[in-house]
Order: sequence, then C-alpha cells, then structure tokens
Amino acid sequence: MTATAPTLRDGVQSIVGPRGYLYKPEDLANYEYDGSVDKARPDLVAFPQTTEAVVGLVKLAHALGVVVTGRGAGTGLSGGAIARAGGLMISFARMNRILEIDLANERAVVQPGLVNLDLTLAVEADGYFYAPDPSSQRACTIGGNVSENSGGPHTLAYGVTTNHVIELEAVLPDGRVIHTARPDAPGYDLTGLLVGSEGTMALVTRITVRLMRKPEAVKTILAVFDSTDDAGNTVAEITARAITPVAVEMLDGVLLRMVEEATHAGYPLDAAAVLLIELEGLKEAVEEQTEEIRAACAACHSREFRVARDQIERDLLWKGRKNAFGAVGRCSPDYYTQDGVVPRTQTAATLRFIEGVSRRYGLVISNIFHAGDGNLHPLILFDHRIPGQLEKVKQASDEILQFCISVGGSITGEHGVGMEKNEMMAHQFSSDSLEMIARFKKLFDPECRLNPGKVLPTGRGCMEIRQKPGDLSL
Repeated sequence: MTATAPTLRDGVQSIVGPRGYLYKPEDLANYEYDGSVDKARPDLVAFPQTTEAVVGLVKLAHALGVVVTGRGAGTGLSGGAIARAGGLMISFARMNRILEIDLANERAVVQPGLVNLDLTLAVEADGYFYAPDPSSQRACTIGGNVSENSGGPHTLAYGVTTNHVIELEAVLPDGRVIHTARPDAPGYDLTGLLVGSEGTMALVTRITVRLMRKPEAVKTILAVFDSTDDAGNTVAEITARAITPVAVEMLDGVLLRMVEEATHAGYPLDAAAVLLIELEGLKEAVEEQTEEIRAACAACHSREFRVARDQIERDLLWKGRKNAFGAVGRCSPDYYTQDGVVPRTQTAATLRFIEGVSRRYGLVISNIFHAGDGNLHPLILFDHRIPGQLEKVKQASDEILQFCISVGGSITGEHGVGMEKNEMMAHQFSSDSLEMIARFKKLFDPECRLNPGKVLPTGRGCMEIRQKPGDLSL
C-alpha cells in the first residue's frame, strides 16, 4: 500500500465528476473479466468523455505511481482489457461519438468507444460501410479493435483493422498527446505500430478510419460436406483457381448443430462441415466466380451447393455464423476460444490434429473459423466447476497453438496475445525478437505503468507485474 494511494479517488473525481467512476467491489466485479477465461479486478474504473479527461487521469496515475489499463466493451478474447495488476482502469464507454464523416474523402473520425456496427449504420444510406467486421461487431468498439488489430469474416479480401486506420490520436503514459501520420506519410509508421499494441504503449483517444463503397453485387453461398477434410481441401482448391472471395467461413458438424438449434438459420444438421462463402463486386464478375467456386466445391466432393436466394436468406446464414459463440453458450457451462493461424494448405491437417487433441484430453472441441485466411477458432467446451478441467483445457489449447506454429502459422490472427498467450510468445519468436519488442514497450512506457503483464512473457524486462490488485487504499 503506497502513502499517496488515498488521493487517487479524490483525484479521479475531480477530473470526471462524482458519477464518472466506480470503486465499490460489487461494481468493479463487472470489470474483472472479458471474453477469455482469466480474471483480475481493478481498484477503480473511470469513465472519461474527452481526450483532456484521459490526459488528466493518466497524469494523475503517473504522479501516484498507479498502473493503468484501457478498456473498450470487454468483448476481447485474450485478457487484453483485464487489469492484471489492479490499479486504475480507464473505460472508453462514454467516448462513443462519431466526430466527423467525410464521404468525399471516404473517411470518418470517431472516438474509441464507438460500437463497430454503429459506424456502418451511420453511412450505409449513402452507399458506404466500414469493412472490419468482428463477430462481436454489435458490441465491440473501434478502439478495442484498434488495440487488438481485430479482423472478422470479411478480412480475407478487405484486410484487418490496421488496413483501415489512417491516423490516430493517443495519450502516452506520462500524459503527453501524440498524433500519428497516415501510413503513406514520410517517416516511421507510428499508426501501424500502435494498431495491435494492445494498449501497452498508449491510450488511443481519436481514430480516423477508411470508409468503403458498397459493392454492386453480393452472393452468399453455402457449401455442404460429409467430411471436414473435403471442406478444408476446398479452401485450397478455391485459392488454386485464383479466386479471392470476401469471406470463406467454415463450421464443423459439432458447431453446426448448436448453431442451428439456436438460430434456425438453415444449416444441415447431419453435415460434417459447411463453408459459408461470400462474393462481392461487379455483377458479371460475381456470376462468373460463383460458377468457378461451384466447380471447386464439386471437385472436392461437396454434397450440396446453395446460393442464397435473397437478402433475407443471406442475412439468416450470416446470423447463424455471427451468433455462433452465443449458441455454444446455450450448450456448455464454459468454453475456451482459440485463435491460431495456419497456411490454407494446412487446414485439413490441422483439423485432424485438433480432433486428436479432443480424443486425448476427453474434451469436446468444435471448430468455427475464417478458413479463407487460415485463422482457426477451436472452441473447447468445459465446466470450470470440475476440478482440474480448466488446466486441462489450457494444456489442450497450448498443443493446438504449438502445432499451428510448427506448420508455419501463428498463435493469433485477430484476438491478440493479452495475458492468455503471452507465455506462448517464446515459442513463436526468438529471444532477440522478444527483446526488440520489449524495447519498443520501454520506449513508450519506461516505467511499465500501461497495461503491464500483457503481450510479452513474464519476466521480460519491464513486463514484470509491479503492482497487485487491491494494493491501493482508496
């Protein structure tokens, strides 16, 4: 307990007002978790509404030696928004406005707490949309997406968040405000460095993003398979035919049944796997590509090839995909979502490996993922009330990620490292590479006050946790 700690609450109240923060245990309990399986409780949560208020909070924390964790909607899946070391949590829930829409230059300026889907809803009547579309886009925030470099089903063609961020305003750990330049400007790409840095270098307070025009034509296809190998091989076959759909999603039979029971989206209950494929572009090109994909699916033994008849059927198929995690929650007390990446040619082999892990550990593992870019999301079902089962789940998860690395992949494609996979970083990167990452962290945050205990393995330089939850007397 530090001697200066009792002034934290008074200082926060002077910046955000008496209704701008939470400190009671029953309120803080809502902020001790995200979508991962880990928990840690902050000592106080503040809700600024302006960049100036964020600056004041960060300067206060810096003066008192208090660690700071930024938070969006808490939908993340790697523990990135969990206050692992306690301290002050800065929630951006009230910084949720669209500051500017500039259709002439196809861009918008937003605050970090803006819900992802709300930006598309604001511009769709004018024929535009915001491309990054995580499955949680009805709840997740653009600031959180920037922090984790989030993706989504349509990133196969459009790219992840970093491909759609033009400029950033951010607050450094000592309270200084910086503005990064657009990626094509002279000098180092600070925007690219901060996107995906998981709130360990700066707190983003203003984001300029790229808007895109709606395509002329869209087709959504459901291809049904009696074998997961055939579904996986179809992804490689589509690539070999030089076709790039905007989305290629795969759901295995275990997950199909859970999704269909929850959403009645029209998925077959007896299939081993389906591919949800979407094409966009000029009408003639989309028609031609549809027939090419039909041929690719037939070559890999699909038993059914269905093109959505209209927007209603298309929306229903996507409803099933985007509500899949909620469907799993109806069938299992808990589930653990992973985020490995493999080359597309290794999809079938990786699914076979996951099936073997499922048998060895006696765990049900269902699969839903962005098959087009090899970003797998195995969902491991478990019950935390059974002693030792969570540890077994984590061991199974580590085996899957190690296999992804062994075939030329990665431990994360869009969920980030956070506190979930920070120890796995040593399997993916050399010691020299980890040291270079640590040097970037220290350059921005030499005292390790900003989101400590994330990204890098424990013990790597300033990533040591220097404050424990509950240390502060408020």
